[in-house]
Amino acid sequence: MQTLNEKYPVFTIDDERKTPKYLQVIDCITNAIKQGKLRKGDKIYSINECSNEYFLSRDTVQKAYDILEQRGIICAIKGKGFYISRTDVAGKYRILLLFNKISNYKKQIYNSFIETMGDNAVVDLKIHHCNAKVLEGLILDNIYDYDYFVIMPHFYENISEAYNLIYKIPPEKLIVLDKDLTYSNKKYAAVYQDFKNDITEALESGLEILKKYKKLVLVHPKMVSYPVEIITGFRNFCMQNNYSNQVIYEIKENTEITAGTAYVVIEENDLVQLIKNCNSKKLRVGKDVGIISYNETPLKEILINGISVISTDHAKMGETAAKLILENRHEKIKNPFTLILRKSL
Repeated sequence: MQTLNEKYPVFTIDDERKTPKYLQVIDCITNAIKQGKLRKGDKIYSINECSNEYFLSRDTVQKAYDILEQRGIICAIKGKGFYISRTDVAGKYRILLLFNKISNYKKQIYNSFIETMGDNAVVDLKIHHCNAKVLEGLILDNIYDYDYFVIMPHFYENISEAYNLIYKIPPEKLIVLDKDLTYSNKKYAAVYQDFKNDITEALESGLEILKKYKKLVLVHPKMVSYPVEIITGFRNFCMQNNYSNQVIYEIKENTEITAGTAYVVIEENDLVQLIKNCNSKKLRVGKDVGIISYNETPLKEILINGISVISTDHAKMGETAAKLILENRHEKIKNPFTLILRKSL
């Protein structure tokens, strides 16, 4: 014999929420429709069943069902019960974006996401600063207030704690952005970079031009956190192609820059200092020294006649995440990552 929860989608009614319970019932049914759990013609709980299953008063359920009937979302068939009568549910998606920080690249993702969602969503943006304690408040205080949580899971301390918090979000409401969760078997949507393999494949695509350099140096900052997988991918490329290589943490005014070396630089402050050091030693960028910068910006197209970049398509990432919501898709999609060759190499 089926239980009620096997017959119907499971709803979430929270006694501690300020939202009135009749509105929570309405939200549960409309969200189930948006997520494809309820389709036109599907039977839902009777008033008594919903009341008993979720410890609600009959008046609360009746009020919710009356509003749903007025909107034409459900209909009552005498002697049979309540059924979904339409699935073009009015109302905007409520979406919480949880970014690790604000930067030019994050703004590109945000702007593209907002543009693609258009008038279909109310979007709030919060910053967790790679801090699991901050994330805890942002998730637990809002767990029932949004249809979707779009999260950048960049954490470098207390990673298990942060991931366990993310797993509290129902998987159908979760979209992981920019960096996929490590070793997760949970089913959720994602638009991600593969930080380890992306840099290896991008450098492989420029191998012919890189052959004029004897050594490669990755500038991977310590003060600002970046995925350590970038270092692994860089070293894999160098090992596979027999390159002398080095990882340093910053470019200072006194950092020695040597001819015959190509530098892969993540932070723009290091990029600027590297160019200054080359100029002071009269080393020609693109001839004596090669430069590859992380993440495309319009300025890099024109700086010293063009800086070569390895970059994901940030606008595409935001667009794809929005389409997953609008099209109710639960897929993991690797975002494009490419090497753009310019005169600095």
